[in-house]
Amino acid sequence: MQPSRELSRLIEIMAALRTPGSGCPWDLEQDFSTIAPYTIEEAYEVSDAIDRGDMLDLRDELGDLLLQVVYHSRMAEEAGDFELGDVIEAITAKMIRRHPHVFGDAVARAAGSAKGQWDRIKADEKAARRRERLARGLAPEDRGSGFLDGVPVALPALVRALKLQQKAATVGFDWGEAAPVLDKIEEEIGELRAAIAAGRQDEIKDEFGDILFATVNLGRHLGVEAETALAGTNHKFLTRFHHVERRLTETGSSLDEASLDRMEQLWQDAKRRP
Repeated sequence: MQPSRELSRLIEIMAALRTPGSGCPWDLEQDFSTIAPYTIEEAYEVSDAIDRGDMLDLRDELGDLLLQVVYHSRMAEEAGDFELGDVIEAITAKMIRRHPHVFGDAVARAAGSAKGQWDRIKADEKAARRRERLARGLAPEDRGSGFLDGVPVALPALVRALKLQQKAATVGFDWGEAAPVLDKIEEEIGELRAAIAAGRQDEIKDEFGDILFATVNLGRHLGVEAETALAGTNHKFLTRFHHVERRLTETGSSLDEASLDRMEQLWQDAKRRP
């Protein structure tokens, strides 16, 4: 299988789908904003296939994700902004630029990957991007100029919390171990209890958010990604709930008919199962 040939065919297919008069009516109606949710969904499905260790599904989901890149690139090409070749050229240049210890001259390769090198290269890239935007007469990026402003707002909240913490840690704004983070979580729980007792809904929301943020931080210090851990717990909950539902059906009952005590009994049974 030749990737270049197959990729060219995929580009042709997308162009045909977007051709007025002969293309697909649904595809012709789409724009960047309507396709963006599908792009996010496909990325999650790639992650799901990886979590399940299903290589057949992973192959298909990666194809779906690749289609999203081709789709956005085609719409940009129609608008005269850029095309898929520009996207590939940009990421190729970026990977080479960010790995001078692999692709650089003999001196750079011998030096290896120096501490802080990645951040310096990314800072240079941002400066170059600002100059390019000015040269093209484009408005500055909406992101602020603060140290943490480069962390995308569109990330899932748990993922963004981790990214913010990781970046802050690069300048020393971090606890050295997990123990004080546990203390922080207990402190936040106390503040949440006080907000609940006072019936202050806004404070309840804030304190609950603080607990989530601190929990993500604890996971980071323990080497556990909150998003991955929660996904695992979601799957565990689903599996156990399916057991409860199945056992009720086998005994001629249902979720609507069963008492909470009966469901709890079956839940504990599910927990004991391997």
